Amino acid sequence: MTEGTERVSFRSPGMAWDLAGVIHRPKEFDPNGSYPAIVAVHPIGSCKEQTAGNVYAKALAEAGYVVLAFDASYQGESGGHPRLVEDPAQRVEDIKVAIDHLVTLPYVDADRIGGIGVCGGGGYVISATMTDRRIKAVTSITGVNFGRLSREAFSQYDPIAALEQMAAQRTAEARGEKARVDDYLPESVEVGKATGVDDIDMLEATDYYKTDRGQAPGGATSAAFSRRSAAVGWDAFFDAEQLLTLPLLVVIGDKPGGFGAYRDGQEIYGRAASKDKQLLVVPDTSHYDLYDQPEPTGQAIEAATAFFG
Repeated sequence: MTEGTERVSFRSPGMAWDLAGVIHRPKEFDPNGSYPAIVAVHPIGSCKEQTAGNVYAKALAEAGYVVLAFDASYQGESGGHPRLVEDPAQRVEDIKVAIDHLVTLPYVDADRIGGIGVCGGGGYVISATMTDRRIKAVTSITGVNFGRLSREAFSQYDPIAALEQMAAQRTAEARGEKARVDDYLPESVEVGKATGVDDIDMLEATDYYKTDRGQAPGGATSAAFSRRSAAVGWDAFFDAEQLLTLPLLVVIGDKPGGFGAYRDGQEIYGRAASKDKQLLVVPDTSHYDLYDQPEPTGQAIEAATAFFG
């Protein structure tokens, strides 16, 4: 751990497993002080050590916030079985469990808690904000509605056929067959191009997750196929016109890709009921530029710091 960070594990009453997190504290931290806090939510197939933690949580802590980045249930160092499950409802519940932990810390001001998420984490934290009023402001960084993505590109635009395959696979596993685990990404950018992959998001995701640029032990980029059905029937933006009333900042790049962050960002900005909402479109920027590239992430961090302030 770097100076100013602490590994933690936590669960809510009745929860059957622990979540693993890292608390990032301000440089001039006073344990007897009172600080605003932010929950940082990692992307799909990611972990707390990657962009939500080592870029955004780190920067916001430097700006004076206590920030909790954590691994999702079934992933990274957090508990839960079976492994490698990406369940949107559980991901939203995990955010609430993280807030449960924050409000027990004597140096956290429970009336000043915000949320920030990257990629799928941006969709999850928006959904959590609609139903947990302890979150007072929310920022989505190149946020993706994973339900929409699961119904479209991730199911080859045939969600019914995909659900039939998932159902058959789950039945097979219930009868004793080995679980099927799929990697979202090709082995390398070169392999992806050789097999016909030309989408900017897929190629840049591979460059981030499969190289030293962003690779981390907890970032699996894989998912149990039979458990992916939960995402197909989920919608990060459900009832935003009524429930998303708190301050909202949406940050997207202007280079659209197959994961749909540009489209989703425009949609939720338009649909949100919040009277205090901001949309930042970073020029000449792709989805994965907003993970770690200095110029676009610098703009996003500056906007988020001012927004939460």
